[in-house]
Amino acid sequence: MSIREIDPEIRRRDLGGTGEKVSIIGLGGWHLGLSTVDEPLAIRLVRTALDRGINFLDNSWDYNGGASEMRMGKALRDGYRKKAFLMTKIDGRSRREAIRQLEESLQRLQTDCIDLVQHHEIIRLEDPDRVFDPEGAHAALLAAREAGKIRYLGFTGHKDPAIHLRMLSVAEENGFSFDTVQLPLNVMDAHYRSFEKEVLPELVKRRIGVLGMKSMANGIILRSGTVSAIECLHYALNLPTSVVITGIDSLEILDQACEAARSFRPLNETQVQALLAKTAPAAAQGEFEPFKNSSLFDATAQNPKWLGEEPERIRKLISV
Repeated sequence: MSIREIDPEIRRRDLGGTGEKVSIIGLGGWHLGLSTVDEPLAIRLVRTALDRGINFLDNSWDYNGGASEMRMGKALRDGYRKKAFLMTKIDGRSRREAIRQLEESLQRLQTDCIDLVQHHEIIRLEDPDRVFDPEGAHAALLAAREAGKIRYLGFTGHKDPAIHLRMLSVAEENGFSFDTVQLPLNVMDAHYRSFEKEVLPELVKRRIGVLGMKSMANGIILRSGTVSAIECLHYALNLPTSVVITGIDSLEILDQACEAARSFRPLNETQVQALLAKTAPAAAQGEFEPFKNSSLFDATAQNPKWLGEEPERIRKLISV
């Protein structure tokens, strides 16, 4: 039996204060719906990952026009749903749009309950206000949780640490604490508009589950020629993350992710500083983290209708 046929043991970590245990590596859902990944391969990737011990599955209502969720839903048939901690995201800021998107996600994923649903792309300073408005998406997700359609709630964003901190603050003002937060954590982040320095300590203090993403920035960081894929994953795993979510579009990349999880050992300070030193010049201006300083990664900016309508009282004020 070859090493690729052996299911390696993937370690698990606490998901913040939820009591859940999740694999240190998670399977990203975006790649599953790409035109370069056909449906049989997508299903095989999800099932193989689950068989190998990767239990955290990432997805979003808007990924590839719903194809990513539909393919994942098919992969979770035949008993695979019970192996997975399933997460998806919704873009709606209004209650009505959030309900619509959540119901579509439940249907596509072929499940009655999603383990974790996150407010997606909190990338504008006004997003927290819209989400927590009485007519906003948060009220819809709370009702869905009460109805048993959701277990945990979180939010994601990739633009600026200040916006993450504001989302946490507005939630606190409304008497709510998120179960999880998803944020960019990688070898270049520490040098530019750093989520690691500004947001991560706050999440750890509040016992909020840390979902690391963009450890390689969809391969862009690798193009800097400063670090390898395994180094990128090990750096992110060395942070107090619950899970590091990585895109997987082939069995070879799945092997790479499993190898990173299997071979990871905590890095000492010398090793960390060596990685930071060799990435510092390339990282200084954010060139290899374009999701922070361009709109190219902002799906909701390109599709503002996904956000839904503004609160009625605001619309009335404008129309007077």
